Amino acid sequence: MTQRLSSIDSQGLAALEARLKDDLDLLCYPSKEWVSQKEDVTDVVIIGGGMCGMVAWLAHRTGGIHNIRIVDRAERGREGPWLNYARMETLRSPKFLTGPAFGHGSLTFQAWFRAQFGAEAWDELDKIPRTMWMDYLRWYREALDIPIENGVSVDHVEPEGNLLKLTVSGAKTGSILTRKLIFATGRDGTGGPNIPEFINGLSERMWAHSADEIDFSALKDKRVAVIGVGASAVDNSAEALEHGAAEVRHLVRRKEMPTINKMMGIGSYGLTAGYATLPDEWRWRFMQYSFATQTPSPRGSTLRVSRHPNAYFHFDKATTRIEQSGDSALIHFADGTSYQADFVILGTGFVIDPMARTELGETAAEILLWKDVYTPPVGEESADLGRFPYLNSDFTFRERETGKAPWLKNVYCFNFGASASLGKVSGDIPGISDGAAWLARAVAASLYGEDIEAHWQDMKDYDKPELLGDEWQPTELPTEERRREDKAV
Repeated sequence: MTQRLSSIDSQGLAALEARLKDDLDLLCYPSKEWVSQKEDVTDVVIIGGGMCGMVAWLAHRTGGIHNIRIVDRAERGREGPWLNYARMETLRSPKFLTGPAFGHGSLTFQAWFRAQFGAEAWDELDKIPRTMWMDYLRWYREALDIPIENGVSVDHVEPEGNLLKLTVSGAKTGSILTRKLIFATGRDGTGGPNIPEFINGLSERMWAHSADEIDFSALKDKRVAVIGVGASAVDNSAEALEHGAAEVRHLVRRKEMPTINKMMGIGSYGLTAGYATLPDEWRWRFMQYSFATQTPSPRGSTLRVSRHPNAYFHFDKATTRIEQSGDSALIHFADGTSYQADFVILGTGFVIDPMARTELGETAAEILLWKDVYTPPVGEESADLGRFPYLNSDFTFRERETGKAPWLKNVYCFNFGASASLGKVSGDIPGISDGAAWLARAVAASLYGEDIEAHWQDMKDYDKPELLGDEWQPTELPTEERRREDKAV
């Protein structure tokens, strides 16, 4: 297997790309452009050139929306988490999921893999290696010729009449006027890393969040504490162990290890299509239960840690405070015990908090949240879930107070922040193509409605005949008297 993977058959990949082009041509891709154009105005700007942003771009182009810009602050080939803070060896998702292929078999990971390594290697493959997934996404970009503008950061968004003005910096500076803005910004797209208050007393050189850049080589011979036991916590623990940490101890507030991925157990097209139509109490119940039971770390990732004799899992250890003791961190727990470490890694995930997104400025406070709309019954409370934005069915943000920020109807949340309102269709591999189709349809409907007068005028002005006048000859309808005369003759 390893030997086969080391030699890429470029001719096979070239043949796949030719097949993809034929498939797209047969489907009349890209569709005819139909949006009324306005000078110096972009119809849609997508922030994020990773998986979500690229499939969103494809969905819009498929629907005939061509005046799109897609920007990403990362350098080319490093979009998304895969070569940054993602540190797992393989993806959790099954290899056969179609992901961002958007209904095109030739655009799937499976087609890409088999074109290079063959069907036998595909059968032998267990899980998709993380870095290989990034290789696939790079090819996806090149095969579709997606014009991602790398090194461009959107720093601020504000209304300008009926448009949105984006202030950008980096490889391009200045401003962009757009009609619609899509945040395809991934896991932390409507918030940021979850940094618990108990870390405040510790020097920044002695701790990091799992989403940070970490110099793992500096952890050689160190005592490392990892707070949490989710996927990111376990992956960072493995990195520390593999770089020679003296010991790594998982400090877990739960009494037992989470072992069952509840959402995976009910995954279906019915859930994808039906979740967003459910009453608030059912949407909350499903998501809160998923949060409460917690998605377990993948089996392979967990074994990657536990195979080290100097790795430890400690349960019922809720951290209450951390104090600096010389060059070490003294971690105190709710049960009255403590542990001394040289470095702390927070595997505490991400928090949804629109106020953490500086692009929207003070307007972020005007975004309607779930906690503003729904009060859960006793036993189903969740402060984390309450901070999710309460979205419209088209992925747009809603105002907390009508009239305060009406321009939010033109800002689309196509990232993890949408999951409480619309389900897992805007960040995870299984439902991403369905979500992109849903998003593009919503954007198209909005653009068409806004330009309805222009489309009406186009209809009245259209004058290309299908019949040229030589297809028939006019004749007179004979009278009854004429028919009798003809009969007599």
